Amino acid sequence: MNVINIIEKKRDKKVLNKDDINYFIKGILDESIADYQASSLLMAIFLNGLNDEEAYYLTKAIIENGDYIDFKGIDSYILDKHSTGGVGDKLSLILGPILASMGYKFLKMSGRSLGFTGGTLDKLESIPGFEVNHSDEWIEKTAKDLGFFIVSQSESIAKADKILYALRDVCASVDSIPLIASSILSKNLV
Repeated sequence: MNVINIIEKKRDKKVLNKDDINYFIKGILDESIADYQASSLLMAIFLNGLNDEEAYYLTKAIIENGDYIDFKGIDSYILDKHSTGGVGDKLSLILGPILASMGYKFLKMSGRSLGFTGGTLDKLESIPGFEVNHSDEWIEKTAKDLGFFIVSQSESIAKADKILYALRDVCASVDSIPLIASSILSKNLV
């Protein structure tokens, strides 16, 4: 198996199987697949989509090849919201504190610069002193004590997603619904 065959397969509108997707995710993590090859596959996915099974295997591979934080000790619903972004990033900043004040946990891992408006994190970091990079321990403690945060994913949480997220921005495949869905879910499912 090699990445060129996987790129060709998706370029030709064929279905990627679990092994293809696992090979791809492991390859971007161990850097045996170059960014330009990963970008080529992302563009083929953008143009030809993923079926539900492919999207499932992509999400699962990202989760299984990265770390996650276990929130099982939290005795509340954990809520999050995602959108296609926009100029203002108004909803999360208002919705999070309101939901936390009602006893829910609003725990959001946001992204960086997707598209022309920048990501939520880019905007938050423009506020002097606002910090979005936190340790897993800080995230766990803040989730239990405060019930609200907007943070960046760490280097280890859904690491493959972090790589793909950055590549999607530079190869014009931001708007791919299956890639958006796998990105969101890989940071929120365990």
